[in-house]
Amino acid sequence: MSKECDVLIVGAGIAGLTLALELHDAGIACRVYEAAPELKPLGVGINLLPHSVRVLGRLGLVDALAKVAVTTKESAYFNHHGQLIYREPAGLAAGYPWPQFSIHRGDLHSVLLDAVRERLGADALVTDRRCTGATNEGDHAKANFVGGGGAPYSVAASVVVSCDGIHSALRKQFYPDEGAPRYSGNNMWRGAVKWKPFLTGASMVRAGWFTVGKMVIYPIRDAIDADGNQLVNWVAEIAAPQPARRDWNGRGRLEDVLPTFADWHFDWLDVAGLIESTGEILEYPMVDQDPLPRWTFDRLTLMGDAAHPMVPRGSNGAGQAILDARYLAEKFKELGVGPEALAAYDKVRVKETGDVVLMNRKAPPDKILQVVHERTNGARFDRIDDVVGKEELADIVNQYKAVAGYSLDQLAK
Repeated sequence: MSKECDVLIVGAGIAGLTLALELHDAGIACRVYEAAPELKPLGVGINLLPHSVRVLGRLGLVDALAKVAVTTKESAYFNHHGQLIYREPAGLAAGYPWPQFSIHRGDLHSVLLDAVRERLGADALVTDRRCTGATNEGDHAKANFVGGGGAPYSVAASVVVSCDGIHSALRKQFYPDEGAPRYSGNNMWRGAVKWKPFLTGASMVRAGWFTVGKMVIYPIRDAIDADGNQLVNWVAEIAAPQPARRDWNGRGRLEDVLPTFADWHFDWLDVAGLIESTGEILEYPMVDQDPLPRWTFDRLTLMGDAAHPMVPRGSNGAGQAILDARYLAEKFKELGVGPEALAAYDKVRVKETGDVVLMNRKAPPDKILQVVHERTNGARFDRIDDVVGKEELADIVNQYKAVAGYSLDQLAK
C-alpha cells in the first residue's frame, strides 16, 4: 500500500486542525480524517490562555480570533454570597505579549477550519471516516476506517496521530483494559445566553464551591445585538453521587441545575436569571483519566483529549492540545517524520500534560474558592483579609500557571 501523506491525522477537532496548520507551516504533507459527515459548530465557551494564543499567533490567527472572541481582562473569584474574594488581570492586561481569549468553541473551530481549507486545500480534510484502529507496517503506518455506508477503508502514511477525543479508538486499542474514567463527584451543566455586560465586560468569574454550587461565567461574543448585549457562557458545577453520561453534547435539564442557584441574585449579576433564560443546557460529568505511561507506539501516537482528558477546571484542555501540536511539529522538523520524532514528543508531552491533569484534580485556580469556603464554613465574611491573605491566594494561582506552562516568566523566556 502506497503512502497517501507523511502525517495522517485522525479527528478534525482543535488538536487535529492545529496540527494540520503547524505541519503545513513546516512544509510537511498531511491529511485529516474526520468521523462526522459534516463539520458543525459544537459546544459552548472555552478559554484560550496566553501560552496557546502564542502558538496560534505564530500561525497568523490572532486577528481572526479577536474578531469573534472576547479579549479577557481579568479573572475574579467570589463566594456563593456574591462577595469578592480575589481578582487579577488576565492576558494583555497582566502584561503578557499575547491575549487571553474567551471564545465559543464553534467560533474557534471555524477559524481553524477556515485556515486549513484556505492553506491546505479542500482535499486536506476527508469527512465521514470513522477510525476503528491503526497498525504499524514496517516503514509506514496504516489507519483503518469505516465510511458512512459501512464499507471498510484503509490509508497508509508515515505516521498516524490520533486526535479523536475522549472516545479515541487508538487509545482503546493501546489500553483496552483502562476502564471507566475517574469521577470527581461533581457534574456540570453548561449554557450560553444573551445577556448585558457585567463587571468589566470581559471578566472571567469563578464563584461558590461544589457543596453549595459553583459557577464559572464569562462572555464569549461581544455586541451581538444593537443593545450591546453579549453572549455569556456559564458552567454550573454541583456535587452528585452519580456521573452524567460522558458526552460533550449531552442535553441537560433546567430543573436539575436551577434550584441550587435560585437565590444567586448579586448586585453584579443575576446568576439565577442567567440560567433560567438559557434555551439549551448541556450536561457533562467532571471526569478525567489517569495519565498514561506512554502515547506512542512506533509510528502511532495520541494527541489532545485522546491523550490527556482532564477535569475541565483550569481552562486548559484546548490549550494543552494546541501545545501538543506545536511541539510535535517542531520534533518532525528537527528529527524527520517518523518514530524518533514521535518518541521525543512522547517523552516531553506525556510528563507535562500528566502534571496538568493531576494539578486540575488537586489545585486548579478554583482552589481559592475551596480555601475560603472551608475557612468560613460557607458563611459571609466581613473582610476577606481576615480569612486569607492576598499572597496566599496569588500563590495558588501562580503555582497552577507554572505547572500549566503559562506563567509570565516562563513565556518571557
